[in-house]
Amino acid sequence: MTLAEPAVIRFAPSPSGYLHLGHAYSALFSWAQAQKLNGRFLLRIEDIDTTRCRKSFEEAIYTDLKWLGLKWEEPVRIQSRHMDDYKGALQRLDDKNLIYPCFCTRKEIQAEILRSGKAPHGPEGHIYPGICRNLSSAQSEEKITLGQSYALRLKMDKAIDLTGPLTWQDLAVGTIEATPERFGDVVLARKDINTSYHLSVTIDDALQNVNCVTRGKDLFEATHIHRLLQALLELPVPTWHHHDLICDEKGNRLAKRHNALAIRELRERGHSPQEVAAMAGI
Repeated sequence: MTLAEPAVIRFAPSPSGYLHLGHAYSALFSWAQAQKLNGRFLLRIEDIDTTRCRKSFEEAIYTDLKWLGLKWEEPVRIQSRHMDDYKGALQRLDDKNLIYPCFCTRKEIQAEILRSGKAPHGPEGHIYPGICRNLSSAQSEEKITLGQSYALRLKMDKAIDLTGPLTWQDLAVGTIEATPERFGDVVLARKDINTSYHLSVTIDDALQNVNCVTRGKDLFEATHIHRLLQALLELPVPTWHHHDLICDEKGNRLAKRHNALAIRELRERGHSPQEVAAMAGI
């Protein structure tokens, strides 16, 4: 399987910590793909998690990537500046009666699962049991008026009925049948933020004309949801390439929360960009 030129490829880190070797691999992998296909390379800052993202981490991303020798088109798309785009997508889904407010806490969801005696699992854990799905409009409005926190969930079965069977293409493994139903009624936004990872990344890739989404295999399963959202919102469908992950000596995926070795630390120790690329396996 090949990708038609010209390719538009992006690297989209979250500024919730310092970049590590896994990020270096992903960024350099994406950059190399763009160069090989004589394409465009974009950088996007995915900063919708306002509790963890910091400006200092964002600035460190630019420093680290420039040090590695990467160049990208300007301006950089910063998600927090484009909330109206995500709000508009939510409105389009609402117009199709595809979303509903859910007022459940995690504790309430867990209690309902235990009461029901069944706990179906999906790729992200227990599937939401639909507690709030049948609330009337009046009941939902009353709760919202009272200031209760809520999430906006997708009516998965109705969404699938609208789209019918879907597939997507991965350059590494070929044609994949989309099975978003395994996730249940996924969260697309919350009261205090007009988007989620699933929604924002789908909208951003379409608006930026990204036609090859390169990212780690840890996000392979999420593509089932993104393919569904593309169909519901009538967005272009890219090709994907889910690349290998960089793991530590115990076989665990490198992650910011595990204090994985940071690019900036390696730079401060005197390593060259070429040495860091080699450490990342590029």
